[in-house]
Amino acid sequence: MTERVSPATTRPLDAIFLGRVAVDLYAQQIGARLEDATSFAKYLGGSSGNAAFGCARLGLKSSMLSRVGDDQMGRFLSETLAHEGCDVSHLRVDPDRLTAFVLLGIKDRDTFPLLFHRENCADMAIEVDDIDEAHIASARALAITGTHLSTPDTLAACRRALDLARKHGLRRVLDIDYRPVLWGLAPRSDGATRFVANAHVTAHLREMLPSFDLIVGTEEEFRIAGGADDLIAALRKVRAASPALLVVKRGALGCNVIDGVIPARIDDAPLFRAPHVEVLNVLGAGDAFMAGFLSSWLRNETIERCCAWANACGAIVVSRHGCAPAMPSRAELEHFLAQAERDPARARRPDLDADLAHLHRVSVPRPHWDDLHVFAFDHRSALEELARRHGANAATRLSLFKSLLLRATEQTERVSGLSGRIGVLIDDRYGQDALNCASGRGWWIGRPVELPDTTPLAFERGRSIGTHLITWPHEHTIKCLVVFDPDDAVQRAEQGRQLRTLYDAACASGHELLIEVIAPSRAAPAQRGDFVRRAIERIYAYGIKPEWWKLAPLDATDWPALDALIMRNDPWCRGVLLLGADAPFAELSAGFAAAAASTTCRGFAVGRSVFAEPARAWFAGEIDDDALVARVHANQRELAALWRAARDNIVQDDTKRLSASA
Repeated sequence: MTERVSPATTRPLDAIFLGRVAVDLYAQQIGARLEDATSFAKYLGGSSGNAAFGCARLGLKSSMLSRVGDDQMGRFLSETLAHEGCDVSHLRVDPDRLTAFVLLGIKDRDTFPLLFHRENCADMAIEVDDIDEAHIASARALAITGTHLSTPDTLAACRRALDLARKHGLRRVLDIDYRPVLWGLAPRSDGATRFVANAHVTAHLREMLPSFDLIVGTEEEFRIAGGADDLIAALRKVRAASPALLVVKRGALGCNVIDGVIPARIDDAPLFRAPHVEVLNVLGAGDAFMAGFLSSWLRNETIERCCAWANACGAIVVSRHGCAPAMPSRAELEHFLAQAERDPARARRPDLDADLAHLHRVSVPRPHWDDLHVFAFDHRSALEELARRHGANAATRLSLFKSLLLRATEQTERVSGLSGRIGVLIDDRYGQDALNCASGRGWWIGRPVELPDTTPLAFERGRSIGTHLITWPHEHTIKCLVVFDPDDAVQRAEQGRQLRTLYDAACASGHELLIEVIAPSRAAPAQRGDFVRRAIERIYAYGIKPEWWKLAPLDATDWPALDALIMRNDPWCRGVLLLGADAPFAELSAGFAAAAASTTCRGFAVGRSVFAEPARAWFAGEIDDDALVARVHANQRELAALWRAARDNIVQDDTKRLSASA
């Protein structure tokens, strides 16, 4: 089978996906009719888009060949694919058409209403001129879905791509992906119907079958491709047209693979069983199957391995909400397959597997932060007191103050060359305008949820923290300060319950979580590192795995044990940020130096040490807005220089050690 085309193992791309890419708007109310849905989640969708996304998530170098509109949703699709690692250099922007979208619902285990909005949409406007020979020649495979064989212009583009793929030795893949409504065979409101027999569609598909080396479809899709009610009869007609490897998806059973003569019964063909799981949503499972299959097939692995990955990808996705965002990473897939072999009963509910859920949060592509300069002005109580002391209206004056601090941070990013390394911590009580301005820049953004000065921990917007997080941009990181005494059983139990509530809400909303651990006041300075380390150990014991920790500077001798603790409990942890707590710069510099050799420290998140004195002068009327910005900017630059000096010293020390050993 693999000898039919050149493996072309050195090409820049693994697979190009030509076909549908659209926005999925998924009803969030499970069990409701689409008519009764009241809110929707926005995801990347479209069969080709999903498969390209899924392959990229599994480590293939995928590329999207299609069109999106010159609109916000088109940019969302392009950015989402690029963020996942998919090449979008040939995802053209169509100036005349809008990006397609689909409304989807989950009514019950067998009912998944779909409403396609694809009238004159961008991805169906792809044409021959969009097919670039150099792009096709740069890949090892070309994957096309059946929808793009349904209209003259898209068919011509597919033919051109297939001709070039044959010329340059690519493996050519067809996902039959039969949607009667997209061929004009079902009412426009009926996107859920999967099969309508039609001789024209059969003839159209059968004419194209010889162009492919791998054909994947459900039983119904092979029936339309072969033009017969009986599956075996249909498969024989497909085989008469094409020598391709045939993969028949059979839902919960798994899949049959036929490489050669069609057997007398489908059950006589090799069956590769799928793990049994509880089904929430079958939409997107076929695209996940394709991603899993190709991720092994294009690595020239065995058919057993290809089908194991394909079936596992489909099984994981049917247990989740959405299509593209439900796609598993390689780490998830390996965990799930090991679990299915070790404990099949437990693997039936992947949605209840906490370890799998954690991997889905942390093992997928995320912005890379390893040198963060976070300037914190999420303070509320201290600034309220400062405003009152000077007779200022806290609401209006503090909102302006935080916007001015943001202006200073903008200058620091520009002047100090900190693009990709800048961050802010801003509250929404007084800093909403600053938060709105900071969002969408690519900055690291943290946002507090704790009610200031409360022990036990309480949340600013009340106990129903999840309802508050719904309104947050996804890029915002939840920040929660907690005083945690590992030796006080009563206090730690209450703090643990509140943190677990917050962690569960973060897992549901998809936001990253930062926990700022403060040692109890009774802890002597020499004991602080031990208290913090044991507090973190207790928090991990509650099943809480935040992406970030925020800690006061520690002694150099405390860091190795802390690094080991974090890596042992959560090797996917994003790291530690150092807080300032109004410490003078000399003290912070010493803390930076002590942390410089740490394997988990990723930067600092400092506030009052930077803005306290300029803030006092501004509220007192001693300086104006511009002077406040200038002073804060100068302090930020000085702090950034201290951090860089500490890091550079470690690099120099490492260089000296290497030179000495040489």
